[in-house]
Amino acid sequence: MLTLRHATADDVPQILAFIAELAEYEREPQAATATAEDLLRDGFGDDPRFFVEIAEWDGEPAGFAFWFLNYSTWSGRAGVYLEDIFVRPAFRRRGIGVALMEHLGRLCAERGYTRLVLQVLDWNTPAIAFYESLGARPMSEWITMRIKGEALAALGSGRPTPG
Repeated sequence: MLTLRHATADDVPQILAFIAELAEYEREPQAATATAEDLLRDGFGDDPRFFVEIAEWDGEPAGFAFWFLNYSTWSGRAGVYLEDIFVRPAFRRRGIGVALMEHLGRLCAERGYTRLVLQVLDWNTPAIAFYESLGARPMSEWITMRIKGEALAALGSGRPTPG
């Protein structure tokens, strides 16, 4: 039996476990450096920066969706950015991923959010096919850009350096 629920601060250890498992799956376990303190501070205070939906199968943690709001200047409406969605391998093929996505779709409809945006690794063909089966379309005309680390520090100090 599947249950979906909004995460609470008590779920932080489980959220960290999901994040670690996802990082392993995405071949970058060393990149997952978030701590319990980070998640508690940013997700469960008076002004949360993110939200998490937990999927449980017969009471066991099966997966999660980690999301936050974005905003379209063109439509003047908020939307959802799905940072991560993950279903543990032992629980796949039970409709949990679809249920999490449908849940987010309902949330968007109920709250008047106009879009659900996500990124997927180009080598993750099962995930690409899954998202396309739900109506997602690649935005190939857009290139994701990122400034981080020393380049971000240099930019913030007024001395941007090329990549």
